[in-house]
Amino acid sequence: MNEPITLPFYAKFSLILLSLVCIGFITYIGSNIITPVLLAFLFTVLLLPLHTFLNNKLRLPVYLSSFITVLIFVLCIAAILAFISYQVTDIANDFDIIKKNAISFFNNVQSYIHEKFQISIWEQKKYINKVTTDSVQNGTGTLGTAIGSLTDVLANCMFVVVFTFLFLLYKTHFILFLAKLFNKGDHPKLKEIITQIKISINNYILGLIFEMFVVSILTALGLWIIGAKYFILLGLLTGILNLIPYIGIMIAGILTVLSSLTGTPDVSIILSIFIVNVIVQLIDNNILVPLIINSKVEINALFSIIGIIIGGAVAGISGMFLAIPLLAILKIIFDRIDYLEPWGYVMGNHMPKKFTWRIRKLKTVNPKVD
Repeated sequence: MNEPITLPFYAKFSLILLSLVCIGFITYIGSNIITPVLLAFLFTVLLLPLHTFLNNKLRLPVYLSSFITVLIFVLCIAAILAFISYQVTDIANDFDIIKKNAISFFNNVQSYIHEKFQISIWEQKKYINKVTTDSVQNGTGTLGTAIGSLTDVLANCMFVVVFTFLFLLYKTHFILFLAKLFNKGDHPKLKEIITQIKISINNYILGLIFEMFVVSILTALGLWIIGAKYFILLGLLTGILNLIPYIGIMIAGILTVLSSLTGTPDVSIILSIFIVNVIVQLIDNNILVPLIINSKVEINALFSIIGIIIGGAVAGISGMFLAIPLLAILKIIFDRIDYLEPWGYVMGNHMPKKFTWRIRKLKTVNPKVD
């Protein structure tokens, strides 16, 4: 019987880093294919309870269960998009009013700056033109990347739907494939890993959906209180865009400010919208995220931010969305493999109060003197 090979730490560390670099490089060059597959995998995990109910409880064939499950999912997404499109059409009809109020708001701000800081309107326009020119030159690449990422997501929607259907259809086939890869003695640990991945990802996605609805309701309620127009649409858009880390809430704030100009160019309504967004974000970041999101995936903030940045660099907006679930999957795998357990620990959010090195002291024996 062959004995397992024991490698020194530096060899294990080098192999792990080499594996991560290879996986990252393959993901980068194949992001157009891998991204929709990973998105489909997440949606498959989310839809598994419905698929299991149709297949096991109602005794529907697996083909029909998979089709109905994906159809219900697509209809829900289509209903949300139809509502947003209907409301956006109303906002587009008020474009002339938005343009007029925007000019009036801009003039009011210039007059306020001139009165308070003694900066002439001509100097303000000169500075704005300079900043605008520099921003266009420096921000074209970033804007193009964001738009390109969004276009890729929209273009790959059909592939995501198809892959989700196929994942549901061949679910048992893939599980049997994984069982064939490992020895029977490792099957209990493999089953535990698969079960924990399913529970963690399912809880994370459900937590995101719940967070989206709470943020939407809080934002819509705040906008309704201050008298903003289209508060339901803007609340829903804020909740959806909040799923995109960092840039989502900024886009939602800009859209909210622009839509508010359909009613009045008053500066007070703009400040009120800003206050509403700040309050909702404070509630989201300090209550909802720790309670709903971090408790589900158990990934610390450092690795979350690093993962989101790397995901955005590799696959744009889709990569930022996929970063946390993928880190959660890696942590589950690392925690259950002995030689990878330290890596799972460093990714977690456990914070010990203190640590004391325990070094065994060697006893010195005095030689006997004859």
